[in-house]
Amino acid sequence: MADTEPTAPKASEPEANSGAGQAPAANEQNNAVFDVPVEISAVLGTAQIQVSQLLKMGRGAVLELDRKIGDPVDIYVNKSKVARGEVIVVEERLAVTLTETIKSRDLP
Repeated sequence: MADTEPTAPKASEPEANSGAGQAPAANEQNNAVFDVPVEISAVLGTAQIQVSQLLKMGRGAVLELDRKIGDPVDIYVNKSKVARGEVIVVEERLAVTLTETIKSRDLP
């Protein structure tokens, strides 16, 4: 019998022992969490203006944001900031590539 090292499962393959030591019902409950939808937002920047200025804005008005070109955008999951990233274009659509994750201790 040849000695072989065990290989880790691929990211798309679940581990065979992922529910080891758990009752089948508990494992099903854990798997149910993966089907819960979350809302993801990428915030390019923010601005604060008076209502009177807002009411004067019409089609073609420019609202200046507090960020510069090249500044990272904030990534929110369910209204909690979790990462920063850069805006990119993928097949004529805007996308965000994650550049930094934010640890919970770094959050305000």
